[in-house]
Amino acid sequence: MTDLRFPTALQMMLGLVLAEREGVATMSSSELAQGLGANPSLVRKLLVPLVRAGLVESFMGKSGGVRLGRPAGEITLRDIYCCVTDGKKLWSARSDVPHRCLVSSNIERFFEGLADEAEQAMLDTLGRRTLEQSFAELRAMDKARPAKRGPHW
Repeated sequence: MTDLRFPTALQMMLGLVLAEREGVATMSSSELAQGLGANPSLVRKLLVPLVRAGLVESFMGKSGGVRLGRPAGEITLRDIYCCVTDGKKLWSARSDVPHRCLVSSNIERFFEGLADEAEQAMLDTLGRRTLEQSFAELRAMDKARPAKRGPHW
């Protein structure tokens, strides 16, 4: 099963960067959820670890909502990933394999090493990219996108 916590949290965080750039002080979980096409309760659930880590600030009350807790240039994608996945491994080795041959006797240890190596490479990649850089990349993609045209009759 694919884990959608990180891509959803990343989209939320990028939405908060956009809101900040457009002069919006805070966004509600309902507003974030609408932009994601998601349930507000999922958004609130993902906000909890982000607030706890200081990546997002939360304000209560009638005009409450959330905003970035630090400048976008100081938040790495690794920070976001580690917050919302709560240390859950990317992959897990099967532990129910009967030890009958060279492969089955060593596959669990082999796969754990492979998974750890792949996870470290992914974390290193995410650690080199900030939210600010990612937002700039989205802006560049948007500018490079062909203009929408009406239907061809």
